[in-house]
Amino acid sequence: MVVHHSREDLATLQSEIVARLQQAGASVVGFADLSPLPERATGGLKSAISVGIALNPKVVAGLAAGPTTRYHAEYDRVNGALAQVTALAADMLRERRFVATRGPATVRTADGGRDTTPLPHKTVATRAGLGWIGHCALLVTPAFGPALRISSVLTDAPLTHAVPVERSRCGTCQRCVDACPAGAVRGRLWTAGIPRDQIYDAAACRKKASELAAAQGIEETICGICIFACPWTQRYLRRSGVAPRVSR
Repeated sequence: MVVHHSREDLATLQSEIVARLQQAGASVVGFADLSPLPERATGGLKSAISVGIALNPKVVAGLAAGPTTRYHAEYDRVNGALAQVTALAADMLRERRFVATRGPATVRTADGGRDTTPLPHKTVATRAGLGWIGHCALLVTPAFGPALRISSVLTDAPLTHAVPVERSRCGTCQRCVDACPAGAVRGRLWTAGIPRDQIYDAAACRKKASELAAAQGIEETICGICIFACPWTQRYLRRSGVAPRVSR
């Protein structure tokens, strides 16, 4: 049975989704138009909700030299919180009889030795107007820099979409390029559709991150140096009252 919703109903639904998700801990919420993307990536669903939760600034302030056990715990905490928030969004859409699917904040599938996913959460986030892709291949947001975790909910709901971000705002900044201990960040500015390999060496990053994490007794492949180094992250730390420290 087809259920019809007026524009007013849909606008009210979107406002309710934003309010409920923010109450549940979301730091940013945006709505993306997926229609230009391949159906194999979207499953034929034309809209998405992008959700981000900022990392604790006190934890981020300790990442200048690499991952810490506090960061590992925070990483897991935020991933768990994102799972709850996206489940809430999906439930709200299904209550209105829309299709809604979601995935975990971290997804890895083997593809020629690379970590890939058919529709990265950061692609959805840029299409939702939340930010751009930095030199280090992470989503960078004006409010939090790359110091947040993101996830997505795909839906057939005819939502009102944001204007996509299609170009980098990193400009001439090379902070993460200089800070990366793996030399994985190539320094090329991102534009929508550019292959990841042209801006970032995922294999080199993964190898060095594994080494740094293992040295701290952490089994997860995480690092965080580029997150700390980003000037947008440093602004977030200052705004939070956390004194930034100089990255190595």
